[in-house]
Amino acid sequence: MTLTRWQRPDLWNLSPVRRISSLRDELDQLFGHVVDRFLEAPGDGNRGTPFLGGWLPAVDIYEDKDNLTVKAELPGMKKEDISISLHNGYLTFSGERKQEQSYEVADASRSERLLGRFQRTVSLPSEVNAEAIKATYVDGILTVVLPKTEESKPKQIPISVK
Repeated sequence: MTLTRWQRPDLWNLSPVRRISSLRDELDQLFGHVVDRFLEAPGDGNRGTPFLGGWLPAVDIYEDKDNLTVKAELPGMKKEDISISLHNGYLTFSGERKQEQSYEVADASRSERLLGRFQRTVSLPSEVNAEAIKATYVDGILTVVLPKTEESKPKQIPISVK
């Protein structure tokens, strides 16, 4: 028999709002990929781009006590082709990846890079200060730093002894 040390559950991850937000993101991702598989248009000119939804870049969201950080993989794009907006707690970024070079006389023996328009919307788990948002784009990675509002930052509550 193996003994395992008991660890107290992390109550922050059990927050109902956080769990619902996470579940919504997971369902969007799950059904987005399933629907994209069925709706691919076989000769639509974008070589494998899903017919209705375009392609979706991978996204990571990190949170610390002061900021939310969203990172998205957008390789091969120019910053002029990317648009970012914030509305009602949702961060949306969109754009279009275009073909770099035309091969009119050559047939493609393999073409796996998706081209075309994309739009990705993620729900933010905390309120942010829209005036202080900063976005950078380096080596194909879009990084958006969203400072939290003072109301959404964790507060330390002093205890008085009587």
